[in-house]
Amino acid sequence: MFHKTIFAGALVLCPVVAAAQTQGPFELPDLPYATDALAPVISAETMELHHGKHQKAYVDNLNKAVEAGDAPKEASLEELVAQAGTFTPAIRNNAGGVWNHTFFWETMAPVGQTGEMSAELSEAITTSFGSKEEFRAAFEEAGAARFGSGWVWLIVNDENELEITTTPHQDNPLMDVAETQGAPLLGNDVWEHAYYLTYNNRRPEYLTAWWDVVDWDKVSERYEAALAD
Repeated sequence: MFHKTIFAGALVLCPVVAAAQTQGPFELPDLPYATDALAPVISAETMELHHGKHQKAYVDNLNKAVEAGDAPKEASLEELVAQAGTFTPAIRNNAGGVWNHTFFWETMAPVGQTGEMSAELSEAITTSFGSKEEFRAAFEEAGAARFGSGWVWLIVNDENELEITTTPHQDNPLMDVAETQGAPLLGNDVWEHAYYLTYNNRRPEYLTAWWDVVDWDKVSERYEAALAD
């Protein structure tokens, strides 16, 4: 999930995300499915607003911040995320917003196309949390307890163990500012714009329904990659 790179004279670990741009100007990535593909868990209207308005705003504002000199124009999205704490809030928030949402879209798939959890990941979840059911309950509890806006994550931590963590705003566990760092396997957006049109203020209901669209093939692939590093 990480690769080494030299940036601004320092060796840093950078997150690996599918189809990451090598440098700006950054572009809004296409969704990997139609806007209505995750309904009824995530409605087409929510997806259109979430992707077409919210993530697009992060892309546009990130480009403006880079153009204004807040970060080197040759920096990749990976580098901006990895060193978020060394940049302005505009870079930290918007680079995080772009990366997190792209990761989020790729974490999900239409019902019936979500695959199966690998035997290795299943065993690791049982070892770490007791059972798949206990893992889901702990993940939902953490997401519901995240005050205000933010994200809930399942990560592989520095000891190659699974851990549930949360981050505020558009931070993520790959950032140098993260309270708990690690390689994300899956993450759920608990900003209200991610669920309010369907679930109103019922965040726990959204968190429970979300499991129906988690792409376990993708999550298992990420787990294998994290251990390989």
